[in-house]
Amino acid sequence: MLGNFSYVNATKLYFGDDSLKYLNDELPKYGENVMLIYGGGSIKKNGIYDDVVSILKKNGKNIVEDGGVMPNPTVEKLRDGVAKAKENNVDLLLAVGGGSCCDYAKAVSVSVNCDEDPWDKYYIRFEEPTCEIVPVGCVLTMAGTGSEMNGGAVITNHDEKLKIGHVFGEEVMPKFSILNPKYTMSLPKRQMTAGIYDIFNHICEQYFSGDDDNTSDYLAEALMKSVIKSSLVAIDNPEDYEARSNIMWSATWALNTLISRGKSTDWMVHMLGQSAGAYTDATHGLTLAAVSLPYYKYILPYGLHKFKRFATEVWGINPEGKSDDQIAKEGLDAMADWMEKIGVKVTLGELGATEDMIEGIADGTIILEGGYKVLSRGEVVQIIKESM
Repeated sequence: MLGNFSYVNATKLYFGDDSLKYLNDELPKYGENVMLIYGGGSIKKNGIYDDVVSILKKNGKNIVEDGGVMPNPTVEKLRDGVAKAKENNVDLLLAVGGGSCCDYAKAVSVSVNCDEDPWDKYYIRFEEPTCEIVPVGCVLTMAGTGSEMNGGAVITNHDEKLKIGHVFGEEVMPKFSILNPKYTMSLPKRQMTAGIYDIFNHICEQYFSGDDDNTSDYLAEALMKSVIKSSLVAIDNPEDYEARSNIMWSATWALNTLISRGKSTDWMVHMLGQSAGAYTDATHGLTLAAVSLPYYKYILPYGLHKFKRFATEVWGINPEGKSDDQIAKEGLDAMADWMEKIGVKVTLGELGATEDMIEGIADGTIILEGGYKVLSRGEVVQIIKESM
């Protein structure tokens, strides 16, 4: 049975190869001080930075630079950004980059006017903001996280060996996001494929929960098939506009909360992967890839119905003459083959994890209860070992 739920998404999207021009429509809605948030400087090499700065100046904005956002934004970077935003009385946080920049901007947005330590309030106690929130806008340059249309913000604390995400409510979602698929074409192939797997796993995390075969499951299957098909095209030709468009659009719908409606949702792959990421600082999508197959193989008997459906509906496995268990396992084998084709079939060992990290990664893994099996700590350790 499809459960009771509410749904709202407050983000306005502009999509297409001329979408940046709509930044002119959005900027007049905000004050004059704009904090321009970006990463390691690739947007300066590919010209996106100059285009954005030109539009900001045309609209009479004072630009506060906040570059250097790392792939896994740290709590130290968050505190620096908050101080900079306060000092300059920032009216809008404009993230130009991938999901890390968008996540970071949202974390800053709820922290600028917070009278407590944001790490403790939002990432340890998981409280909601009670202060004024600085609005966020995004110009997306990488497809993967879906951060452009949700309230999620992941922050890493290296001192505490923790990488934690907080999914804030609609008031923290970006007010607008600009999605130009051409902006994603300058990414190295490894980043592109890591983003593709991030998209796919976001869908899986919601799909592998509940056995009621509801509308959300049909939407999830369509998105997964779109990602699989477009990813194989993009691997052969990274500049195929249609494939990159479909990947970018699928990324947004994979995690804008729509397909989670009526589902308990799992998210244990993310808990395992994020904990591993706190130790290795590895690319998010690759840590997910490393732990997902061991995790799904472990929980398959507890969610056999859905894994069988996954095999037949997503991967086209022929069920004739086979047991449910056999069909389900063939589905995961097909998924593994696809992961190998796109270059994300990796282990935690390849990402820098060592045997002496296993216990710490287990300690940092938050146990959730939405999936088919609530894991014990011993089971978490077992899955991490299998992921090595």
